[in-house]
Amino acid sequence: MKKTSSLALAPLFVFLCLFIGVGSYYSYLGVEYAFYKLPAPVAILPAIILAFVLNGVLNKAKVNQTLESFMKGVGHPDIIAMCLIYLLAGAFAAVAKASGGVDATLNLGLSVIPSSLILPGLFLITAFIATAMGTSMGTIAAISPIAFGLGETMNLPLVAGVVLSGAMFGDNLSIISDTTIAATRSQGCQMKDKFTENIKIALPAALITLVVFFFLGQLKELPPVQSIEWLKVLPYLSILILAVLGVNVFVVLSFGILFAGIVGMSTLSAYGLSEFASDIYSGFGNMQEIFLLSMLIGGLSELMRRQGGLDFLTELVNRLMSAVNSHPSQKSKRSAEIGIGILVSIINICTANNTVAIIVSGSVAKKLAQENQISAKRSASLLDIFSCVFQGVLPYGAQILLVGSAFKLAPFEIISHSYYCFILAIVTIASIISGT
Repeated sequence: MKKTSSLALAPLFVFLCLFIGVGSYYSYLGVEYAFYKLPAPVAILPAIILAFVLNGVLNKAKVNQTLESFMKGVGHPDIIAMCLIYLLAGAFAAVAKASGGVDATLNLGLSVIPSSLILPGLFLITAFIATAMGTSMGTIAAISPIAFGLGETMNLPLVAGVVLSGAMFGDNLSIISDTTIAATRSQGCQMKDKFTENIKIALPAALITLVVFFFLGQLKELPPVQSIEWLKVLPYLSILILAVLGVNVFVVLSFGILFAGIVGMSTLSAYGLSEFASDIYSGFGNMQEIFLLSMLIGGLSELMRRQGGLDFLTELVNRLMSAVNSHPSQKSKRSAEIGIGILVSIINICTANNTVAIIVSGSVAKKLAQENQISAKRSASLLDIFSCVFQGVLPYGAQILLVGSAFKLAPFEIISHSYYCFILAIVTIASIISGT
């Protein structure tokens, strides 16, 4: 018989309360990026201490035994692989940006977009860069200066919503984004498989979004663009093609880093080996927080698993969703899929970080999927999609705060134009209900 215990979830509750409580306090004071004032890897430390104490109470384990269990979770192959991919993804994003890849891609897009298609075109450019870079934050920072100029001649909140929509598309679908890495590693599936499953939902949502943006606004004249530098676009294209072909992600990212570095050194006179090395290290540093948090959550999850917390949460979600579908053959699967969506959404609302939400809910989602005959690629896609949807509409989420800062807009002005996230949610729910 499975051992279940609601008390074993107390450390997770402590972590979320600290993270939300401090973030809410700073929000009340009007501090920018309030939910990032207490770094998540620090907020989780009291939770880990509590988990150690509970392991002694619930399992009668000694400190050395608890520490061994914790280290087993930290050193789990999935966690280590996830962390290594984070480092390589961060390095590629930093090197590709430094070599001019973002600017080159933006110029290429603007040079081929008719003025009548400026909003759909801007969405496509942003989506492509976000998918290639694997970071919504980096994409928003890179695109916003150009988009702000466009917005001043059109509807500024609408253009901000276009940028946010494109960035969240890439954040969800990119093979090298931290959300995809977390989702695939936690569910035990290949990135290529998750991509093919994910795109069945994301592509229809994106096409509908394009139609919406087409009817919402046009521009009489496009801003001037610089000459197109095709070579600088190639690193992005190469990793997308290689990843979709199923090449090992470590090989893909390593090749992308080297290719982007060679492009930078061959096209920029001031870019040499030392700058290349510095950018790689800078990219590593950009992933420090999620790297540490992934390891610490891995250890905490292992302790909660041993104490019966994850089994309790799995059974709770199953009970809550047991009556969703009246057809016995589909009841279990559809209920579990909705349960996975609700689980990661609630945690994302609490943490305001979609990657953290996936990591925290990953173990429970995997158990739900296995018990209800849901494929790993499907559960990984649902985790990523629902976390993306809520991250793109949270007024205190980093992406909306960054867009608001760049466009000088209040969060709710942007949220009302985050059309892709709303459409993605509708398409996903329809997919679950229809069983497709």
